[in-house]
Amino acid sequence: MNAPRPPSSEVLPLVISRARRLRRGINLSHWFSQVYREPGYVPAHFDTYIRTSDFALIRDMGFDHVRFAINCEPILSATINGRLPSAYLTRIQDRICEMHDHGLAVIVDIHPEDAFKKRLAHSDAAVATFVDFWVQLAGALSPFSPEDTFFEVLNEPCIHNAARWNRIQNTTVAAIRRTAPEHTIIISGDQWSQLPELLKLTPPDDRNIIANFHLYDPTAFTHQGAGWSPAWAMFTKGLTYPADPAFVDELLKTVTDADARAQLAEYVQVNWSARAYDDFIQPAVTWGRAHGLLLTCNEFGVYKKFSPRASRLAWVRDVSAALSNNGIGWTMWDYAGDFAVVVNENDTRVPDHDLVAALGLPVPIPENWRL
Repeated sequence: MNAPRPPSSEVLPLVISRARRLRRGINLSHWFSQVYREPGYVPAHFDTYIRTSDFALIRDMGFDHVRFAINCEPILSATINGRLPSAYLTRIQDRICEMHDHGLAVIVDIHPEDAFKKRLAHSDAAVATFVDFWVQLAGALSPFSPEDTFFEVLNEPCIHNAARWNRIQNTTVAAIRRTAPEHTIIISGDQWSQLPELLKLTPPDDRNIIANFHLYDPTAFTHQGAGWSPAWAMFTKGLTYPADPAFVDELLKTVTDADARAQLAEYVQVNWSARAYDDFIQPAVTWGRAHGLLLTCNEFGVYKKFSPRASRLAWVRDVSAALSNNGIGWTMWDYAGDFAVVVNENDTRVPDHDLVAALGLPVPIPENWRL
């Protein structure tokens, strides 16, 4: 599409209209991505992990969109003469149709494992493969209405080089435009899409985009005890929110790990609270306005295994409210995984009603909602 760039503070009206579909959403993890158990990336898993009833439940809980995480690696491994497998693409198309049929907008999020992103960091050939993947995928999905189908370039880039990631992302956006000229594209910064990295981006010469960041700050609270987190996170189990110096002092009596002690001290120093989160996102708000871009936060949440429930609910309430109050759409992580908004009762998924309430759902949002 590549229309001439308007003044920096001007947001394209079509993006404003489409962003209304991305006010409050949920991530579909461990379905077409992050499949770590048998049978793996096969129809038997795709057809059973998320069902039509799940889309109905997501809609009924008050969500207006889903983030459809797709690992590109099993698709690329099944290419024939450089062409993406039609059966795989058809299955993705069918699932998007179901989501749309339930009134849900869809963010198509390319969500590979870390090894794939490491190849992008060091190999121009890997970048070329990734760009070609997007050209073909965007072409296959271009018949879906751009009013409720969005393309996200890459989940949590880990290029560890802001300039290189900027070039990769802008090249990919231009390539997507060859086969999907009208769809809104979601971009993000390097380093796991952390908010400070967004501020380093030079957006592509394309105004039909939305900028994204993820918010898991501070890791000491949101990822306490998570096995994939830094080793020190094993020592912050039970950490409460908002920050309570007296509680942290007691916790420190049992913590000898130097990194964990430093993280806990920082937690108290920042004084994480509702006001702290409003302050934390202001640089992103300022950056978005300067570039004429709307923002979304399409991942935030708390690992639930070790976090005190009342603290987890308070954190979700404060963060989702801070985002909404600043005109930033959000997509919580996740639907049925380790951060889930549902619970299992007699092998049936039902809402975690307290968590749904903490997200402020269902709450009517004014039609004039925007930055």
